[in-house]
Amino acid sequence: MISRRDFLQVSMAASAMVGASGFGNWSRLAAQQALTQDQLLDFDTFGNVTLIHVTDIHAQLKPIYFREPEINLGVGDNKGKVPHITGADFRKLYGVEDGSPSAYAMTYNDFTALGKEYGKVGGLDRVATVVNSIRADRPDALLLDGGDTWHGSYTCYQTEGQDMVNVMNGLKPDAMTFHWEFTLGQDRVNEIVENLPFAALGQNIFDAEWDEPAELFKAYEMFERGGVKIAVVGQAFPYMPIANPRWMFPDYSFGIRDENMQAAVDEARAEGAELVVCLSHNGFDVDKKMATRVKGIDVILSGHTHDALPEPVLVGETIIIASGSNGKFVSRVDLDVRDGRMMGFRTKLIPIFSDVIEPDKEMAALIDEQRAPYKAELEEVIGTTDDLLYRRGNFNGTWDDLICDALISERDADIAMSPGVRWGPSLLPGDPITREDIWNVCSMSYGEAYRSEMTGEFIHVILEDVADNLFNPDPYYQQGGDMVRIGGMGYRIDINKPQGERISDMTLLKTGEKIDPAKNYVVAGWASVNEGTEGPQIWDVIESHIKKQGTVKLDPNNSVEVVQD
Repeated sequence: MISRRDFLQVSMAASAMVGASGFGNWSRLAAQQALTQDQLLDFDTFGNVTLIHVTDIHAQLKPIYFREPEINLGVGDNKGKVPHITGADFRKLYGVEDGSPSAYAMTYNDFTALGKEYGKVGGLDRVATVVNSIRADRPDALLLDGGDTWHGSYTCYQTEGQDMVNVMNGLKPDAMTFHWEFTLGQDRVNEIVENLPFAALGQNIFDAEWDEPAELFKAYEMFERGGVKIAVVGQAFPYMPIANPRWMFPDYSFGIRDENMQAAVDEARAEGAELVVCLSHNGFDVDKKMATRVKGIDVILSGHTHDALPEPVLVGETIIIASGSNGKFVSRVDLDVRDGRMMGFRTKLIPIFSDVIEPDKEMAALIDEQRAPYKAELEEVIGTTDDLLYRRGNFNGTWDDLICDALISERDADIAMSPGVRWGPSLLPGDPITREDIWNVCSMSYGEAYRSEMTGEFIHVILEDVADNLFNPDPYYQQGGDMVRIGGMGYRIDINKPQGERISDMTLLKTGEKIDPAKNYVVAGWASVNEGTEGPQIWDVIESHIKKQGTVKLDPNNSVEVVQD
């Protein structure tokens, strides 16, 4: 058993203890104004098994800025628990010093100033350097990709995911699982998966007609590393047909499928697995609950909710690892496995500071090769921003405000709705806005910007439905992303109320009048899951709006009143 005291040690001496991390050490590095690649990669090798985890890359090949959430509310048993702790509270919990590299990497405060000091993060050529360094230390390390990989950029859209497939093949992962990949359409997913040189996993990916495991995806893959038999069980995003268009993958069904997961774990154990790893795209709170219901999982590598935690979370005898998103972090997990049991572990969440980590030359060349045909389009400057543009939080970010403004202006609407997706890099004040930047926050295969009339009552129903997906006390009913972003309208939300009673005080901002349940309002939005949605593509709507603005300057958005207690 690993004590809480062990978890919260922040010195390098403590990082040598079983279960401790070297993350908090960056605070001292900041004070010394020194940060080197060797320090970022320093790790006291432990045990006999190493796992490397990346997840939710969202097709970000190059270094970016990425601001962590300001608001990430937990409900029910998860209220006030990680990952639902942000900002100063997060830094206090983990002993992170204000202004340090770890404060910049892990929290949102002073993001602009710290971004200018510490620079961009990510870049898969830098990720390759980290992976190669870990493999040099532990040659038989397992590299596992948690999904949301073939989605989220201009080049990924143009190549139907092939750019990411080519680059990830260069990283040589051992297995992956899935979510947004399925929005390429099932035929394209099938085509790619059939040719992958590594395991495509998803114990919960079923044939929709026969309600049996889909043949193309394995429930688990067995590996032997460090003299240990390891089973890696895949868990794809369980709510695909709810969060994304069912018509894009009609032959597949998903779900959490705890019973099937338990059967896969038991089968792997019966085959001699001494360590069982779940490569998951459930989301962190769902993973915590699954760990209480499925016995025999040693490690859950968590994805989907983009959480980045410097220490594992223990649920019973299962450790849960959260490795962030957008290529910003790589997790290293060293395990001591003896006599068929995990006896101890040591972890490190490695931030990919792109100005510190040397890019791998071969990977850099491969990335440039994928981008070369689109270079002019990617780099075209559409405008500039006076404001920090970010997304990621339970409610609107400034990127979302800009998108909503564009929808209202370009589509002549009263109200705008933008999906509460978590992906999308940030831009600092004064940055140019390129076409690539626009696509990084809206690229998807169903990006039509609709314009329709909705009654006030129907708008209320939509908000209540999304709120229940986000704030249902039972994680297994949290089936979407964050709250739908609203432009042109304010409202009050009490996250502790039951479904149907959370949303009140809906107000049309341009008049100050209360939303009339019986009145029709013109609503513009995008990313409808309905087949046959008509309208211009959202990236064209945003680009047109920014060109007219020249320089983007946003009014503060205080239109959502959140009641937490």
